[in-house]
Amino acid sequence: MAIVIRPAVASDQPAITAIVRAAQLNPLGIDWPRFLVAEESGGLIGIGQVKPHRDGSRELASIAVVPEWQGLKIGTMIVQALVTREPGPLHLMCASRTVSFYQRLGFQQIEQAAMPPYFRRFARIASVVHPFIGNDMRLAVMRRVTK
Repeated sequence: MAIVIRPAVASDQPAITAIVRAAQLNPLGIDWPRFLVAEESGGLIGIGQVKPHRDGSRELASIAVVPEWQGLKIGTMIVQALVTREPGPLHLMCASRTVSFYQRLGFQQIEQAAMPPYFRRFARIASVVHPFIGNDMRLAVMRRVTK
């Protein structure tokens, strides 16, 4: 098993889109040049990107590993590679059930007042639907600050 983490190339776009859809992630802002991919034997087994926003914030996003490869630290490898190549603060939005995963990678949950405008908008919308979803699906906004 030789897993390679590499920058995406144009021919990866269909696989990136398929992995995003299968993981039921936000399909907006899928721009292959921003992605790193995990590849094994010529097939993509995981993906992740950093998306810039108009307010100047940057978002760790679209982190997904195909089901057969989950639990093997591939998501950790992708996140670590992305944060290594992206200096400065990074934010992310995740379901509350994945907060502990991101905490192990140096992210901390933040309150709405500390959020950049892009994330604050999503947090406001999410607060309206929170009463209708399970606690493990609530939106968490997190930040990683590098030195």
